[in-house]
Amino acid sequence: MIRVAAVGDLHVGVTDPPGELLGVEHQADMLLIAGDLTNCGAVLEARTLATCLAGVEVPVVAVLGNHDHHAERPEDVRAELEAVGVRVLDGESCHLDIDGTRVGVAGAKGFAGGLAGTGATAFGEPEMKRFVEHGRHEAERFGAALAGLDAPIRIGLLHYSPIGATVQGEAPEIHTFLADHRLAEAADRHGADLLLHGHAHSGREHGETPGGIPVRNVARPVIRAPYRVYTLRT
Repeated sequence: MIRVAAVGDLHVGVTDPPGELLGVEHQADMLLIAGDLTNCGAVLEARTLATCLAGVEVPVVAVLGNHDHHAERPEDVRAELEAVGVRVLDGESCHLDIDGTRVGVAGAKGFAGGLAGTGATAFGEPEMKRFVEHGRHEAERFGAALAGLDAPIRIGLLHYSPIGATVQGEAPEIHTFLADHRLAEAADRHGADLLLHGHAHSGREHGETPGGIPVRNVARPVIRAPYRVYTLRT
């Protein structure tokens, strides 16, 4: 049995370290963070978070979110976290050894695009085509990361949602900017035991892909806790 602690949308500022994450090792075997680690993507914000995560005694894996890109220094945000041992995934995968059980995590930010049948299409202005193409590229990278996993337990870590159920509660007009069905298609194609995401602060926690993979929205405003612990059986 593997205990996965997950949270997203910490939005850490320069002076507000998330001290509630300390001690997570007493509740879980790993900590996964589903993007929006910082408030505006500033290096000092990332350093504040890194100082806190340095004290976490289980493996920590994260992806970046849209807020972490705002200052246009995502590489520096990543570097601050990796300096304290956090694995930051960007269309990549990693494997963890948890008490002799191999756990694979595939991570990507994802992007907007919308739900099947109502999503944006690559038609018209070049700006719209680039928007849709970027989402397709992110979904393909996520799929490739999942395909690269070699483990009995496989987890997908995203910022944007792969389905509509977990963004319900948000205004329908912005669903296109919160979710992309192509992420779920990639997961169903390559397989996973659990998908985690954030981003939709007014969404719902529980959902599943068309293929039946459990999806959990772990944005902190949704779970209303320092993190949520999910149990996966080996």
